[in-house]
Amino acid sequence: MILRRNIETKDFIGYYKLVESYRNFENRVCHRTILNVGCIDYLTPEQRNKIQKQLSNCAEGKSDFFESSDREVTKHVESFWSKIISEKRIDLPEAIIEKQKRLVDADTIKHKEVREIGAEWMIYQALEQLKLADFFRSLNWDETKIQLCLTQIISRAVYPASELKTTSWIKENSAICEITNYPIEKITKDKLYDNALALYGVKDKLEQHLSKQTNELFDIEDKIVLYDLTNTYFEGKKRNSKLAKFGRSKEKRSDARLIVLAMVINPEGFLKYSNIFEGNTSDSSTLPSIISSMRLKTSSTAQRAIIVIDAGIATESNLKLLQEQGYDYVCVSRSTIKEYSAVEGTSPQIITTKNNEKLTVQAVHSISNTDYYLQVKSPGKEAKETAMKDQFENRFEEQLNKIKAGISKKNSIKKADKINQRIGRAKEKYPSVSRYYNFEVKADDNGNVIELEWSKNTAQYQNKIDNLGVYFIRTNLKMEDEHTLWKVYNTIREIESSFRALKTDLDLRPIYHKKDESTLAHLHLSLLGIWLLNTIRYQLKQKKINKSWQEIVRIGNTQKLVTTTAQNLDDELIQIKRCSEPIESIKEIYKALNYKFYPFVKRKSVGHNPELKKRKTINCQATPT
Repeated sequence: MILRRNIETKDFIGYYKLVESYRNFENRVCHRTILNVGCIDYLTPEQRNKIQKQLSNCAEGKSDFFESSDREVTKHVESFWSKIISEKRIDLPEAIIEKQKRLVDADTIKHKEVREIGAEWMIYQALEQLKLADFFRSLNWDETKIQLCLTQIISRAVYPASELKTTSWIKENSAICEITNYPIEKITKDKLYDNALALYGVKDKLEQHLSKQTNELFDIEDKIVLYDLTNTYFEGKKRNSKLAKFGRSKEKRSDARLIVLAMVINPEGFLKYSNIFEGNTSDSSTLPSIISSMRLKTSSTAQRAIIVIDAGIATESNLKLLQEQGYDYVCVSRSTIKEYSAVEGTSPQIITTKNNEKLTVQAVHSISNTDYYLQVKSPGKEAKETAMKDQFENRFEEQLNKIKAGISKKNSIKKADKINQRIGRAKEKYPSVSRYYNFEVKADDNGNVIELEWSKNTAQYQNKIDNLGVYFIRTNLKMEDEHTLWKVYNTIREIESSFRALKTDLDLRPIYHKKDESTLAHLHLSLLGIWLLNTIRYQLKQKKINKSWQEIVRIGNTQKLVTTTAQNLDDELIQIKRCSEPIESIKEIYKALNYKFYPFVKRKSVGHNPELKKRKTINCQATPT
């Protein structure tokens, strides 16, 4: 401070300057005026000291503005510092300059483009485990196409929908393009259609790569493989389709055309091979066309794979074919064994299932063939079959009572042949219960029925009751342990789980595509989603985390990517993209998978106010953690 005379009042007043002290080349202390502050006697000495201290700290990069709770101090610090910077009165280190750019006007802060990123990031890391990008590069695909492939596959696993809806989801809801680096403005439904066809074009190579990769990644030998079929239906008439046919729908959609999907998987849930059949193809007729490709799709280390199939496929000819091709098989017998006896030296065993149901199993011999059979009695299955039996019996007897009531009515048909026809139609409608009924039809001399009686065949009915809830597991393996055979057969639940995931988690049904090639590409994308789903869930199960896929995606969606904009003191627009902190439940999943928490910490750009014509932009990306 120096004293100066006030021209108007003739009084001496304090005139303040901001001065920098330094040593010259002769090591003498010198002073250089940084800023002529002027008369600020209206501030207290304490306020002036605070201003000086904060300006010094800002020059050294030790603190930010707005440290003081005194508004007057804050206002002066901001004004003086702005003049120092604009007039370039001091040379700031680069780090301090960068720090100053981050000082923003709090009133200009805005948050926009809040997008989901957690589930996408988790699946992207699963794709890296499966080395999918490396596989596409081996096909000499360019990087942009590879980025689009990864974007579409991840989208199907997180948000299974049509190409049109997927396009909207990518552009409005998801941060997936921030992860794959595919330009979001280039996403269109037509590109997704074409890309899905390209992926289907390498289906066999892609399945072989994924099969080999999962086997190596998780040390799987494919000693057991599962084969089963499901079908899904179309919305629309599909009159010109070669694949869509009317058949027996497992969703009870007899009004819609169907397509049949065949899958070969291992007990860990990983797909080995898939094929598509026409909608009217029977289950048993598909095996011959699958069997020749099955060994190529399974591990070469498996010397003699065990094929687990359901009763619908286990015809005698198919079982014979499996043996001829060098496979062992485990299946449910298509029919109840009538003549059998317990294996000598064995006794009924109790097995407790995951649902705490207690099953009774007994090793038995069949007189008709040399296969090993395991008789299984399930209380749950017995209760279900009993309820169905009682329902069909009641409905069948209602039909018989109607026929009997008509006999005593005037002007009703009473001819014996007509009455027998009506009884025959009722027996055709309820064949499962009508076969243990005996009938007595009495007619007069004119051939008119005068009495109708029926009763149950005691021996047949008792045999029916004894066999409720009973089924037989059949194998050509030499088994000495009932528990082992049960565990081998019970692996078929895994393929049932995969079908459920396809139809619910990956929205396989219904299909809306009009062209067969688009249908095939749609199904193939869903199967690629199964690979990702199982890759993540298999690793989580090893850590005792048994969450459903929908729950995993829901938890993943709690992590967002947020874009924040604000203006700094140089009137530049600062834009920062930052991932939100993962909540504890998603951290638990990341840790179990040994995945990183973030695709990136922060992405930032700095530019002049958008109202200016010229705009300078600085981009930087923090190192991923």
